[in-house]
Amino acid sequence: MTTHTHHTDQQTAEPGGGGTRVAVVTGGSRGIGRAVARKLAEDGLAVVVNYARGTAAADETVAAITGTGGRAVAVQADVAEEKEVAALFDRAEEEFGGVDVVVNAAGQMRLAPIADLDLAALDAMHRTNIRGTFVVARQAARRLRAGGAFVGVSTSVVGTQFPTYGGYAASKGAVEAMTLIMARELRGRDISVNTVAPGPTATDLFLDGKTAEEIDRLAKTPPLERLGTPEDIAAVVAFLGSPAGHWVNGQVLRANGGLV
Repeated sequence: MTTHTHHTDQQTAEPGGGGTRVAVVTGGSRGIGRAVARKLAEDGLAVVVNYARGTAAADETVAAITGTGGRAVAVQADVAEEKEVAALFDRAEEEFGGVDVVVNAAGQMRLAPIADLDLAALDAMHRTNIRGTFVVARQAARRLRAGGAFVGVSTSVVGTQFPTYGGYAASKGAVEAMTLIMARELRGRDISVNTVAPGPTATDLFLDGKTAEEIDRLAKTPPLERLGTPEDIAAVVAFLGSPAGHWVNGQVLRANGGLV
């Protein structure tokens, strides 16, 4: 595991000092994860930007945060590897003094009909989406401070049931299944657990491999008649991670412009 740190002396004088809340965002170097990291930083949280690969993208996310006066570090870890995720949380505690919000935005998507989906692709997707969520949730359950929040990321396709999404929707259905269970297991800890299920969102992950016609058709499907943006999803995640959203607990929130 490697780490990349960007900060000023002033920002690190008192780790976690002044009541600063601290967020760990997995998959924080691109797409929805990057938008979440930036939004949480704008809201005053210190952010640990986790990434699996692509150091430059993670550094860009950190630089965007620190360039506007925020606090952030980038930490590489495979979300499915328990020791790497434990070290990720260790780094958050060492750098900023604790963990208050955990957002698991890391994910993989491989699309094909069930009859044709390569099983190696299925295994890789489930390793990140199911095992990765579980490993990150384990550390969150052990380490989140009182008043904290865990936010998982699913997909509205669990509800819309589009063809070719069978393997992906199955992996995200597992994320949704954990949500209320984890909330109940953390009874008495003052920690909320929720999952956001985006609809079609204009990220590289979503747009990859789709034709302009497919993208246009999907954009017109919700009543709001557009694709979601990473910032749309980040706003929902930030609400669920905030004191204002703390009474929402054990829920799967479909953020999709009315797509059904």
